[in-house]
Amino acid sequence: MIEIKQLSASQADFWTALEDILAWEGVSDDKVTDIVKEILAEVKSRGDEAVLEYSRRFDRVTAETMSDLEISLDRAKAALENIPSEQRQALEAAAQRVRQYHDHQKQSSWSYTEEDGTLLGQQVTPLDRAGLYVPGGKAAYPSSVLMNAIPAKVAGVQELIMVVPTPNGEVNELVLAAAAVAGVDRIFAVGGAQAVAALAYGTETIPQVDKIVGPGNIFVATAKGMVFGTVGIDMIAGPSEILVICDGKTDPDWIAMDLFSQAEHDEDAQSILISPDADFLEKVNASIAKLLPTMERKDIITISLQNRAAMIHVEDMDTAIEVANFIAAE
Repeated sequence: MIEIKQLSASQADFWTALEDILAWEGVSDDKVTDIVKEILAEVKSRGDEAVLEYSRRFDRVTAETMSDLEISLDRAKAALENIPSEQRQALEAAAQRVRQYHDHQKQSSWSYTEEDGTLLGQQVTPLDRAGLYVPGGKAAYPSSVLMNAIPAKVAGVQELIMVVPTPNGEVNELVLAAAAVAGVDRIFAVGGAQAVAALAYGTETIPQVDKIVGPGNIFVATAKGMVFGTVGIDMIAGPSEILVICDGKTDPDWIAMDLFSQAEHDEDAQSILISPDADFLEKVNASIAKLLPTMERKDIITISLQNRAAMIHVEDMDTAIEVANFIAAE
């Protein structure tokens, strides 16, 4: 059975122990920072040449030129045509719902003139170009394409550049299909900090953008933080997190799968379960042991749960909310 950290809100050192588990520094250390700094500097100074070198090194691609790393829109449209019909229907239905929601969110310009002739108002102008980072290394998420590309298109962004890693040259068809559905303008098979650098500074091939959005691993998150100011960013998203509060009345298998849903992202993802029912926590542990061998990404889930997961026993649901607010008030 996986050894997941067990905490109790009643233990004397609980809050200190919880802070240790949550510490960002546990995954974002000086080594990561130094690596990202070097990559950003190299891409900024050497452009395409550096992007190619890092892509060959980290993603093990065989590209000779940057044109080899650009995925044509025809290729994306072909992916949409060739995926199973139920997957296409799911993508198109999801895209329609996302588009409808963000249509309601659109802001408009307004102005008024005061008695003395002063004109006041708000001018809402779409960005010229946005960059979308889509995870594609250890897992691929077409939902990331839809949830970031469609709002940009609704807002009127003129050009959307998508970057997605393709380790060993493996392209995810659903991600490409989602790009076709969402109306992405250009796609590059580039990932990691080098992709963030290319979007932020521009290269001979990849155009500089005004804002970078989308989640990634610790190197991507660190890179986004470092280029902020040169370009806008949405937020520093990563490593992935999930926090589940359960009163103990839910099927423990369901809760185990909820924890897996984040743990599968990468080894640094964090999954936390809080419950006032100690017996239920043990049942979830048993469900994890039972279900883990059936998971396609069980190796990554195992490392993630061992390294950063936690099960927290609390006295009551009020305490559960207090702990949840401490972990992530949003």
